[in-house]
Amino acid sequence: MRITVPHNRPKEEIVQAVNRSFDDLFKGIGGIPLQITNETRRWSGNRMDFAFDAKMGFMGSPIKGFVDVTDRDLTIDADLGWLEKLFPAKQAQAALEGRVKGLLK
Repeated sequence: MRITVPHNRPKEEIVQAVNRSFDDLFKGIGGIPLQITNETRRWSGNRMDFAFDAKMGFMGSPIKGFVDVTDRDLTIDADLGWLEKLFPAKQAQAALEGRVKGLLK
């Protein structure tokens, strides 16, 4: 799943906002309450590679991807694993895009 959202702020400000609110972007995506565990994040310039386990009850799925911040937009590319089978990709994309837009306000 990939989303790109335009912004008009300095890159450093967007990087800080993503770092501060990253967990909230994925919790409850697609209307499914998720617990995030075993999270790793690594920033290299304006790109963050991430990985975590998303748990729902007894089931879990590894999620990995990256966040890329440019002068004009923010891109999140994430492999949701088996969670993509639980809800339509468009629904997950719309939910994540809405959260990102809220973060960028």
